[in-house]
Amino acid sequence: MNEYKWWQNTAVYQIYPKSFNDTTGSGTGDLHGITEKLDYLKELGVGAVWLTPVYPSPMVDNGYDISDYTGINPAFGSMRQMEELIAGAKERGIRIIMDLVYNHSSDQHPWFLKSRSSRTNEKSDWYIWRDPKEDGSAPTNWRGIFGGSAWTYCPERGQYYLHTFAEAQPDLNWENPEVRAALYRAANFWLDKGVGGFRIDAITYIKKPAVFTDGTPDAADGMVSVHTMTVNTPGILDFLHEFRREVFDGHDIFTVGEANGVSPAELSDWVGENGVFSMLFEFAHVLVPYESGETWCNMRPWKLTKLKAALSASQAGVAREGWCPIYFENHDRARSVNYFLPEDADPVLGAKALATVLLTLRGTPFIYEGEELGMTNVAWDSISDYDDISSHGQYELARAEGYSPTEALSFVHFNSRDNARTPMQWNGSAHAGFTTGTPWLPVNENYPVVNAAAEEKDADSVLAYYKKLIRLRTEHPLLLRGKYEELLKDNEQIYAFARTEGNRRTVTAVNFTTEQAPLPAELLRGTRLIGNYADARLYALRPLEAIVYEEEIG
Repeated sequence: MNEYKWWQNTAVYQIYPKSFNDTTGSGTGDLHGITEKLDYLKELGVGAVWLTPVYPSPMVDNGYDISDYTGINPAFGSMRQMEELIAGAKERGIRIIMDLVYNHSSDQHPWFLKSRSSRTNEKSDWYIWRDPKEDGSAPTNWRGIFGGSAWTYCPERGQYYLHTFAEAQPDLNWENPEVRAALYRAANFWLDKGVGGFRIDAITYIKKPAVFTDGTPDAADGMVSVHTMTVNTPGILDFLHEFRREVFDGHDIFTVGEANGVSPAELSDWVGENGVFSMLFEFAHVLVPYESGETWCNMRPWKLTKLKAALSASQAGVAREGWCPIYFENHDRARSVNYFLPEDADPVLGAKALATVLLTLRGTPFIYEGEELGMTNVAWDSISDYDDISSHGQYELARAEGYSPTEALSFVHFNSRDNARTPMQWNGSAHAGFTTGTPWLPVNENYPVVNAAAEEKDADSVLAYYKKLIRLRTEHPLLLRGKYEELLKDNEQIYAFARTEGNRRTVTAVNFTTEQAPLPAELLRGTRLIGNYADARLYALRPLEAIVYEEEIG
């Protein structure tokens, strides 16, 4: 890759609109609220803003159940306000990135309402329908991602429809060319509005097997995860290359696919000049705390070497032609300081340590709203306090596995998507300045201390550190172009890596533990660029210490 594009030389900020900024007092964030904070985002230093879905939706899955792909949910505002946001961002050098949810629609989408009405209507084949087994039960023993059967019976047709996620999210039939054409038209509608690219949701599930069969049960409920049975089915890349030709090619945009199930070894087929997307979200590094894959209940102590290996494999997978997004948080994940660091970790030092990795690896960093403030998880007292449909489903699965209510709730505390969805903490006033009404989800109780207004006044805050790191990336092209090399590969305390170009090299070293970690002699040489402690000790890293040095070599 000889030329670097705008999206490779910037940081992306992800916004969960429902929780970002409410300007109407409704308790729900809105588009005008995002426009109101564009100067904050410009000052942070980001060049693109990814919005999770703002389309019309019954909100069964917080907007990922879409009932109109070319509209705006009135709860968020109007199309005019969307156009004002796109224009206002452009004035500040920021591109707006839309979220495309093309594996499934809402069960309230007109397409599905027509499809379910009979077996003979013009949209009867727009979704995935199968006859019951002889005993009337579901066609297969597949479990949905959110728990329960991945099939729901429809009396009007006398058939079951497939839903990888919630019952209210029926899977679209990508084998039907009319479906694909309709989805491409919707994406091009937004390109005509001036958006700067797309994040494509759950894209590895769009291709289904030619024959649907039962799988080997993987839990006490006698079912097998639909992920196991359908993810990354051969032939999917044919669909996606068509998607690229019909939508992406010829536009100065970037695309990033959510690609659960794509291994680092397969990355070259998915990204780069001969691939499909500009970048691909992988999951290997965020699944390290689990025994395997999507397993909810089998969390275990994990080794830093596994996290380092996952990140290094991603770097290697796109080293020649591709490019990768770097992230620790998003709307589906717990807050990173709780997820990746010890329970006794200082949250400020920890947030800065993770930021140092995020912003010095090769790739485009994705910052999730509040991550730049060091926002943390919540731990509510009852499962009824949680809004997230996935958390409720996985809580019930844990109970079915024999875990006590307390144990099942502890799993929710650790990994609920609501951890990332609590309202943005703007200031120390009521509801953290997010709304003058009642927030749709309670604000994290630490907002009087962890908030943007307080951190903007504190030169030593997490927010100030993020701004320094983002500026550092622009001032040191080596952090854009430099080749990645993992150092201290077997060290279980320190993640260290070098970025090298010509005769210049940077070294990032981060202590992921709350104990002092000895440093090999001469690992850090040259000029100290940044660190989360005021000074440097070259013989050891203090608890959660992160440091970056640059040197001349050769």
